[in-house]
Amino acid sequence: MSQEIKRLIDFSFVITLTEKVFEMEELYLAFNAQMQVLNKQAEFIFVQNISFQEGWKKLREMVKRYNNCRAIRVRDVFKESDCLTMGFENVRGKYVVTVPIYYQVDPIDIGALLKPLEDGDVDLTVAVRIQRKDSWLNQIESRIYNSIIRKMTNISTHDLGSGVIAMKAEVAKSIDIYGELFRFIPILADRKGYNVKEVLMHHLSRRKKTGIYAFGAYIRRFLDILTIFFLMKFTKKPLRFFGLIGASCFFMALVTGVLLTIDKIGGHAIGNRPLLVLCALLAVLGIQLFSIGLIGEIIIFTHAKEMKEYCIEEIIE
Repeated sequence: MSQEIKRLIDFSFVITLTEKVFEMEELYLAFNAQMQVLNKQAEFIFVQNISFQEGWKKLREMVKRYNNCRAIRVRDVFKESDCLTMGFENVRGKYVVTVPIYYQVDPIDIGALLKPLEDGDVDLTVAVRIQRKDSWLNQIESRIYNSIIRKMTNISTHDLGSGVIAMKAEVAKSIDIYGELFRFIPILADRKGYNVKEVLMHHLSRRKKTGIYAFGAYIRRFLDILTIFFLMKFTKKPLRFFGLIGASCFFMALVTGVLLTIDKIGGHAIGNRPLLVLCALLAVLGIQLFSIGLIGEIIIFTHAKEMKEYCIEEIIE
């Protein structure tokens, strides 16, 4: 790609390949055609996990055939968040668009996702799929999942599973994602003070999903929800989280201890009662949790100056 074209890039599409798929060129041609209709210069960056060897040869051919295609091959077996981060670090466009390698939205609607960014109204837009093509069970799961996230974070999220997000390049490069946090990019952006908007886009599913996942998948989703809840609410105030739970445990231990004391005064033996063991465990657990919260507060206080979570929008002098 020439230096002149690099300077003219409007949008950088980042597409990760962390599973076996064969729609790379089809996806590229569909979205590239729409960018030409919109008269926008775009580049497409494919980030491939090394564990899926067969797609690399095709990517090399695509890079040779299309001058706005680039491919990054990850040496180790990294997850989605790592691949997205690598893609974000190599974008050249003013705006970044993440698109799953399997179809999720109709490429014809991409203009609706990009317009608010160009108009300067928002910093990040996220697709909300309408006229869903997947199973009713999968749709119910999605609604429940997004409803729980909304209630726990107080942020409008109706379709975090779409994976289709457009944002300013500065937003993409300022968000730290790891593990499964790639699902929560809009929430993490909102947390940093960026303006986030949801855009309706037609669903275009090429995958047949039953909506039924292994039990472990639901456990991981639950842990993801707890993770984002903790990051949103208690990252800079861990004592409120651990202290509240610790104080609750200690209070239950205190109540249990009072009841046991009353029984002892009344002449009842308490030495062999399970309730006495529970009382001791709750007291120890409460003290430990409270101590963890205090240690967390000390760490936050020590590194407070290094923790920059705000983003300056404009400076006028």
